[in-house]
Amino acid sequence: MKTTKILSFLLAVAAALLVASCATPKKVVYLQDMEQNSQVQMENKIQAVIVPYDELDIIISCPDPEIARPFNLRSASGLGGGVGASNIGGQSSFTYLVDPDGNIQLPVLGEIHAAGLTRLQLQDLICNILVDGNYLADPYVMVRFYNFKVFFLGSDGGKSITISNERCTFLEALALSGDISAFTRRDKIGVLREIDGKMTMHYIDPRSSDVFNDPFFILQKNDIIVTQSYGSKYWRDEATFWNSWVSLGTSFASLATTLFLVFRVAK
Repeated sequence: MKTTKILSFLLAVAAALLVASCATPKKVVYLQDMEQNSQVQMENKIQAVIVPYDELDIIISCPDPEIARPFNLRSASGLGGGVGASNIGGQSSFTYLVDPDGNIQLPVLGEIHAAGLTRLQLQDLICNILVDGNYLADPYVMVRFYNFKVFFLGSDGGKSITISNERCTFLEALALSGDISAFTRRDKIGVLREIDGKMTMHYIDPRSSDVFNDPFFILQKNDIIVTQSYGSKYWRDEATFWNSWVSLGTSFASLATTLFLVFRVAK
């Protein structure tokens, strides 16, 4: 009778732990309040800004490519300042490293302050310099980020993803990372970002459409997404760890018992 009560108690505890560890739809489903054909007005139109140590891919051209050639870094030119090579639109270029003061060095044009500008603003600035200085009459400038990355830290492991353009949303980053496990807390997904020299943690909950107007919904370069798992996952992992040791110990005990019986019969 006593054994039956103990067994019933253990089964009840196991059932409670199983229920607690279940990932219900309410815990994991994204955008739960959005229905068919529903729309959300997005107010965030943030663009990534250039900061020191960014790598920028810059191409300057015009109707006559030969006239624009001196304004571009090329491997055959012997000009310094490039840190890597790329090819956009069939035209080779080198990346420009933004120095600690936020400046870049362009051939012929010299030093230009780029920090604090968006990609499009820097394009306009270079175009204006070329026209105002009578360097090129009808210039075309293209600037792209070469090092736009977002990082992930959490119980699912660490990883980084490279963004092909300067705009990446929080949901896009989750999708590109392969999504997060069902045991990851959706109500406390943090975005760690450097703002004015200080690391700022901001939590986002993608289960509601409010995520679209969260100030951190549009990610910035080098943002770190930090995730947390439910406590039940750690209990499960801990139980699995100790269960493996118990199984190993049981195997050794069985082997020892078998050997003892064999030697005893042999005597």
